[in-house]
Amino acid sequence: MEGFRISEASVVFLKKPRLKEPILIEGLPGVGNVGKLAAEHLIDEIKAKKFAEVYSNDFPPQVLINDDGTIKLVRNELYYWKGKDKQLIILVGDYQGLSARGQYMLAQAILDIVEKYGTKMIFTLGGYGTGMEVEKPRVTGAATHIEIVRKLKKYGVNFKDEPGGGIIGASGLLLGLGMLRGMKGACLMGETAGYIVDPNSARQVLEVLTRYLGLDINFAKLEEKALEVKRITERIKKMEMAAEKSEKEDLRYIG
Repeated sequence: MEGFRISEASVVFLKKPRLKEPILIEGLPGVGNVGKLAAEHLIDEIKAKKFAEVYSNDFPPQVLINDDGTIKLVRNELYYWKGKDKQLIILVGDYQGLSARGQYMLAQAILDIVEKYGTKMIFTLGGYGTGMEVEKPRVTGAATHIEIVRKLKKYGVNFKDEPGGGIIGASGLLLGLGMLRGMKGACLMGETAGYIVDPNSARQVLEVLTRYLGLDINFAKLEEKALEVKRITERIKKMEMAAEKSEKEDLRYIG
């Protein structure tokens, strides 16, 4: 990579697998990191292999420190998986683009790659912010075509009846720009408070996706993460309640 310079979307191929009409699945950071958690869990469970890295000068100007003390430049990554009757390309990463232009350039770069492989279907994964904790998150959807809406409803996906609203970032752009290239797709969004990572919501989204794709995976690691997050939030609530009680008691001695 001598002399390598980064533009708004610079792709480095580690290998070039032979794929036929792979389904693109996007799970970049977003609300509650629902999509990111779901996509990364899927990669681990099906043992997908990384084949490309995407760098951009529209990502934050930083490196991340690995567990062993080494660093890596922030990036997005593409993984592939070959099954008996279907193939997948999974997009994950550290960040999304910071600007509107960067978002468009990155989405188009990803679509350029998958279009060459003949991709016809896209699933984008994300969170649907409610502003409050949700015990049993529902999965809300939006799709490019009405037949996909009808099919996803059979899997329990909820579609909003009222007009308006939108999907910001890669989850929306990949579908919108993909439509212009003749691709179909849907966004699956798990209900989440939005202010903390939500493995529980990620599981609900991934359950719908894997059932739709006919994949059988284990959710134990996501369940462990969900329990850990629950323990942390309960601890925070107790601390807040104790602080509030202490503050009220202090006020009794004023005036």
